Amino acid sequence: MTEDGHTAQIRRTEYGIPHILAGDFDGLGYGYGYAFAQDNVCELADQIVTLRGERSRFFGPDGDSGEGVNLASDTYYRGQLRAGTVQRLLDRKAPLGPTPEVRRMVEGYAAGYNRYLRDTGVDKLPDPRCKGKPWVRPVTALDLWSIVYDLNGATGAVPLAPDIGDAKPPTAGQATPASATSGLKTAASLGAGGQGPAADDFGSNGWALGKDATRSGHAMVLANPHLPWVGGNFRFYQVQLTIPGTLDVSGAGLYGTPLVLIGHNRDVAWTHTASDAQHASFYALKLAPGDPTSYVVDGRTEKMQRRTVPITVRDKNGSPATVDRTLYTSRFGPVLSTGWTTKTAYAVRDANADNLRSMNEWLAMGKAHNLRQLRTAQDTYQGIPWTYTLAADTSGSTYFTDSSVVPHLTDAQLKRCTLPGSEDAPTALDGSTTACDWGNDPDALVPGIYGPSHQPKLSRTDYVANSNNGPQYTNPEAPLTGFPGTYDIEPRLSQRPQLGLRMIAERLDGTDGLGTPGFTQHTLRESMTGNRVLSAETGRDDVVDMCRAHPRLTTTDGKEIDVQQACATLARWDTRADTDSRGAALWVTFFDHLQGAGPPDTWRRVPYDPAQPLTTPRGIKGDDVRVQHALADAVQDFAARDVPVDVELGAVQKWAGIPLPGCTGDKGCFNVVEAGPDAGTGTPTAGAFGSSFVMAVELTPDGPRTHTVLTYGQSANPASPHYTDQTRLFSRKQWVTERFTEAEITGDPALKVTTLHR
Repeated sequence: MTEDGHTAQIRRTEYGIPHILAGDFDGLGYGYGYAFAQDNVCELADQIVTLRGERSRFFGPDGDSGEGVNLASDTYYRGQLRAGTVQRLLDRKAPLGPTPEVRRMVEGYAAGYNRYLRDTGVDKLPDPRCKGKPWVRPVTALDLWSIVYDLNGATGAVPLAPDIGDAKPPTAGQATPASATSGLKTAASLGAGGQGPAADDFGSNGWALGKDATRSGHAMVLANPHLPWVGGNFRFYQVQLTIPGTLDVSGAGLYGTPLVLIGHNRDVAWTHTASDAQHASFYALKLAPGDPTSYVVDGRTEKMQRRTVPITVRDKNGSPATVDRTLYTSRFGPVLSTGWTTKTAYAVRDANADNLRSMNEWLAMGKAHNLRQLRTAQDTYQGIPWTYTLAADTSGSTYFTDSSVVPHLTDAQLKRCTLPGSEDAPTALDGSTTACDWGNDPDALVPGIYGPSHQPKLSRTDYVANSNNGPQYTNPEAPLTGFPGTYDIEPRLSQRPQLGLRMIAERLDGTDGLGTPGFTQHTLRESMTGNRVLSAETGRDDVVDMCRAHPRLTTTDGKEIDVQQACATLARWDTRADTDSRGAALWVTFFDHLQGAGPPDTWRRVPYDPAQPLTTPRGIKGDDVRVQHALADAVQDFAARDVPVDVELGAVQKWAGIPLPGCTGDKGCFNVVEAGPDAGTGTPTAGAFGSSFVMAVELTPDGPRTHTVLTYGQSANPASPHYTDQTRLFSRKQWVTERFTEAEITGDPALKVTTLHR
């Protein structure tokens, strides 16, 4: 309770950003849950329907992405509930289980959300998408912990949930069950590049700039996570959480998580980017002859475990019926539908299968007063699920680590145990021998993962940076080496991390056109919103030379196309992906065609050279017929859509009618944005991906100076004033000046205060 007897205050400043003030963790969670429900009640309600395994009950067995997808998803999640997986983890004491403070936050958050439902009434909710719907119900602390558990498994079992829920052994004479080809996202598509699921839907840029990289000598952090804009699972919500004398942290958390996951306090700032490490492993099971539900390990037969779960399904007439479904589990983890034949089956072992520790760690990071305390928090809980951490403190130092939960697999094991994949099955480890099991580290908190002594780490006073590349080039002046290979699946730098490192280097020597060398708050923000496109910077002139020499080109299907106007458009283009850039949309389309024409090194003028990892590959071979076809195909695409080739990028890339800058990372865009002309309009297929919560913070002796923009706003409700208010800022390269201190918060002319009593 706070001094005047109320439980919590919700103080909203510009753009609806809530600053929650309470006297204890119960009240802090209570205020946060209430505030979040005001903005996003439908999203959380929908998440809970999924996690309770009730999508078939309310929406029928089929989903938008395929026949039976809701039923398969429900099977997975009902199985989790039947097994008591999350509850079993909650029964542990800290550090393995949640700390008392985090438990109270979660319980308070659930109570605050439920208070909002009581106060408002489901039939009077302001969001028409769930107003009066029977699936909007009170939540429990277990529901919220299930969200945390689901988030932690986002690069492991969770993306395979429909595949796990649909797994069935083959029948006699059937090589592969029909369920494996039902159109679900298969393990094979998720396993590219490694022995486990890939994090294709996640990305980020993160910079921590030390005193030697800034003109003021103050450390700075740039946070730029790239996540989906649609759906509640991975949208950010901006908040400040304050218990006087105990906690004062500002930033953003993912929907349903009652903490700040990316942010800062007075002394420390941090961000995360998706780690290149493997966080789960596929295992190939050698099945016992004549029994596709038994497998052999070290010559001994083991029976798969079966769990039957009843699923309530709404039929075509709206009537409920119960369907019994069976889940299959091996010693490695759940069995997949993909690739299950009479001889082989595949299972996924998720390193985060026992992880609720992440919440302990994020709370401790939010309390840290320096990088030493932040590192202690990470070493104590070892719960960051699948991201790198980049951080800085008021001393002017920076820190990078992959402290995520990574399977203990040696390089020798990976070489010896990896079995090749195919179109119908993932690359996997040999499950027929315990020699391919995960090992243990003496300093690891739980079995099977690497401990802090093996994790890549780097401390610098100039900078550390990452754009989802491996750890090696965190700072090219001090390459990281000597860590296990499972931390660095693809050491080769792609376009976006190359551009990020180039942007830092050019700012430090003053060659980027932004003035005197060294970062300031202004030039940090200018760098972020510069919308540079590396593929165009290094290849546009080659393409212009080609099309000037060949004003008529042939498409892939043999049609001759006049490309003179397209050529002139590219020649005039400034190689930026700004909303008003004319040429960016054409370049994006051209480059998509080019990437589909063959491996990049075959059409690059200078192919990849391991001795020049920061600057190769580059250029484009103008005399390559595939390059010529790609430009002709792009022009043909524009004509087919009746769109001029010099259309402004913002005319064809929008969110709810608002022009968006940026492009995808494979083009070499730092500010990643992917959207269509109708994104955000509410249609089922509409959506966007990319820059979400953007934060530029400077840690000064007088306190943090921070600018942010939440690209899709605080609310997912299209009727809310905070649905697109920050999208318009993002479109115009504008930022929100953060209000962190009491004076800044109370001095806001737009301040609105809600006082909650329990």
